[in-house]
Amino acid sequence: MKYMLLMQFSAAGTDFPSIDTWTPEEIRAHIAFMGEVNDKLTAAGEWVDGQGLGGPQQARIVRAGDGGAPVVTEGPFAETKEFLAGFWIVDCASPERAVELAAYISTAPGPGGRPLNMPIEVHPVMSAPAQEL
Repeated sequence: MKYMLLMQFSAAGTDFPSIDTWTPEEIRAHIAFMGEVNDKLTAAGEWVDGQGLGGPQQARIVRAGDGGAPVVTEGPFAETKEFLAGFWIVDCASPERAVELAAYISTAPGPGGRPLNMPIEVHPVMSAPAQEL
């Protein structure tokens, strides 16, 4: 079964400073950890895809307007307290394994090497609607 693991950043309830205040060494350690996660997932045969995402200042919200034309607005906005920081798609033998991977990813290091314990959402990837539909 495939699962999407979503790394959420939430300014509410965090006890670490924004990444733009981290030292270059702390940022390198954080990125290296993410590379190690990807390498371990690949070695275990569980890797499907994963990417870090640009911050909210680079995101756009799109809705269909008149005749289906895109209506684009900036956002989520800078005052947003939560945003999607990255994702992985993994192929696991069980939901418990997906939860185990999410917990491990949550330990990504932050300032001083302390684990960030950022929330990681675990979503099954649905390949088709349920048979009863």
